[in-house]
Amino acid sequence: MKNIEEKLIPLLSTGNCTPQISGIAKKTREPATTIHYNIKRMEKEGKILAYKAVFDYEKINKGFCIYVLLNLAPEEYGDPERITKELAKFEEIESIDIITGDWELVVKVRTKNADEYYAFVRSVLSRKGITKIKSLTSLKQVKTEFVVLNK
Repeated sequence: MKNIEEKLIPLLSTGNCTPQISGIAKKTREPATTIHYNIKRMEKEGKILAYKAVFDYEKINKGFCIYVLLNLAPEEYGDPERITKELAKFEEIESIDIITGDWELVVKVRTKNADEYYAFVRSVLSRKGITKIKSLTSLKQVKTEFVVLNK
């Protein structure tokens, strides 16, 4: 069978997964119809926004994880969402949060290695509106998306 992993990874990481209702029913000891009804209700109410896969990032060449603290230029303080919307377009960025304290944004970036991250910083994070960055490299991920990793 043909390997379509390269096509699947972006889809699965951005919300194209579905829950295993029978497995949830066994774990909760509730009927599958009750599980299905409640999931559909939560989707309709906007409580569930997406379903996504949790990957072993080393195995999909995204094992270099960096948390980046960003300071914005004074003219960007009033509308930090403008820069976050621009940054969100890059596939290397896993998450962006507007924060309080000495920094305005925290960005989680995933690349294959330090060289790819360096190229990303040069092309994306060294743009107008960002005045200072601080990179914090993750040494080992223990828990993600509420899943404890057993590596």
